[in-house]
Amino acid sequence: MVAGSETFRGALSDVRAFCAVVDHGTVTQAAEILGETKGSISRRVSRLERELGVTLLARTPRAVSATVEGLAFHAKAQESLALLDGALETARDARTLPRGHLRVTTSIDFGIEVMPDLVASFRARYPQVTIDLLITDTRLDLAANRIDLALRLGSGEGQDGGYRAPVLAHLMIGLYAAPAYLSARGAPATLDDLAGHDLILSRERLGAAPVRLSDGQGREGHITARPAVRATDYATVLRLTRAGAGIGHIPSLVAAQALRDGALVPVLPDWASRGGVLRAVSLAGRELPARVRLFRDHVRLGLAAMREAA
Repeated sequence: MVAGSETFRGALSDVRAFCAVVDHGTVTQAAEILGETKGSISRRVSRLERELGVTLLARTPRAVSATVEGLAFHAKAQESLALLDGALETARDARTLPRGHLRVTTSIDFGIEVMPDLVASFRARYPQVTIDLLITDTRLDLAANRIDLALRLGSGEGQDGGYRAPVLAHLMIGLYAAPAYLSARGAPATLDDLAGHDLILSRERLGAAPVRLSDGQGREGHITARPAVRATDYATVLRLTRAGAGIGHIPSLVAAQALRDGALVPVLPDWASRGGVLRAVSLAGRELPARVRLFRDHVRLGLAAMREAA
């Protein structure tokens, strides 16, 4: 037998051929089961014996039978082949069946305001998939953090050969306010009217930076106003706007649930800013498991439904 400290360098197909001969009693039946010729099976067994340095089969003109060493090797080889077949089946299933663990990262804005509904509806459909949701504005390294999918705004990684990064959605940033705020201050009728209102901006709009908007008809406009309140992320801008602190400049997807609930209403709905694209970033060079592909597609469809509802 091969010593435990040695490495087996033989072919698994040779091991399977030997086990088939022992299981079925003859080289002829083993060849039929494996779809090979008798000569091919005999050569495989002989090659395996040379690799191991022992005689596995006792051969006579009329029959073959396993030697003592052959029976011992057969018992262990069958166990190992069963484990390997199970591992191969698991790997194949990962490409076709949605199961296992999924690690996803996204920004604070999307993680807090958009992802809960999408994760809940995905889990309801695919309960065999468990999910880690890493919510952070830090761009985590996918390989180092074992991340399957990163949902990133305006990612340039789509041009990097180390990643695949299909676009999930094109984002627009609109103006929204709580009904109570508009009742107290009045609704602006033009972009110029915004100068008389409290504006709530994210950290990307520090100081008196202009907010550029378009109306979808080719007209461009902008507002230059020092915000009444600034926040580090759109999730906080949303909460401040819902609380009636002013008119918020918020991605439509982030504001979608508040619009459905009636907590916010659009302000100057014809005007919005381009907010870039949302990409689904994953490591390139391998086929995505079913759980990753299905979650990515679920997010794409969910975001499209949110945009339509908004």
